Amino acid sequence: MLVTLMMSWCSHSSTIALIIDDMGNKKSDAIAFDLPNTVTFGILPHTDYSTKFAQRAQAQHREVILHVPMESLAGAALGPGAITSYMHPDEIVKRLGSALETVPGAKGINNHMGSRLTQLTLPMNATMQFLRDKSLYFVDSRTTRFSKAESIAKRNGIPTQRRHVFLDHSRKERDIAFQFQRLIHLSRKQGVAVGIAHPYPQTMAFLERKLPELEKLGVKLVPMSALLEYQQDQVAMFNSTAPK
Repeated sequence: MLVTLMMSWCSHSSTIALIIDDMGNKKSDAIAFDLPNTVTFGILPHTDYSTKFAQRAQAQHREVILHVPMESLAGAALGPGAITSYMHPDEIVKRLGSALETVPGAKGINNHMGSRLTQLTLPMNATMQFLRDKSLYFVDSRTTRFSKAESIAKRNGIPTQRRHVFLDHSRKERDIAFQFQRLIHLSRKQGVAVGIAHPYPQTMAFLERKLPELEKLGVKLVPMSALLEYQQDQVAMFNSTAPK
């Protein structure tokens, strides 16, 4: 699949990965399965639909990641499988392992909330060591500009990228459309961009209309792991051709 995607990249000016977060809380979240299978799902652990949705996604050849609840500055309720700042690294690893079992086939993780936890070195190091042992990647949802998660992932040798745009902080169509255009603009400026959205009916209706138009705009929509592998190949190519 990756070879085919890389060949098609040659005719595209930019690449986008789109993650639909918060999947699994409600049966109605299944509306997202109507989106192209190049859209990645972030599935919450230990919910009624965690495993069912992961298995359904696998049947669609769709990539899934574990959407891990992490402690926020606001003290919001986190839900099952959450990681908090008072946990010992061994407990963090245990929590992550248990959560991963409920989302079979996950290729990586990203944080649900986490504006406090992603600023802290010790729990983020424990998280990245777990990911390294499991050969998983990390996407920093960037719920705070002070997040250390992406930089700690890089130091631990974890394939990583950050979220560039939230599409649906507002569920008004004009606001979603503005953020969608911003995502496209950033992908053209940077070469790649990562967007996060949620299984809201308004967002799903918008994406069902607009995602098929990306091809004509010269924008490639790929699973998250394909974007990361493409980036790694570009870095390796640059390093191999750089003057010694």
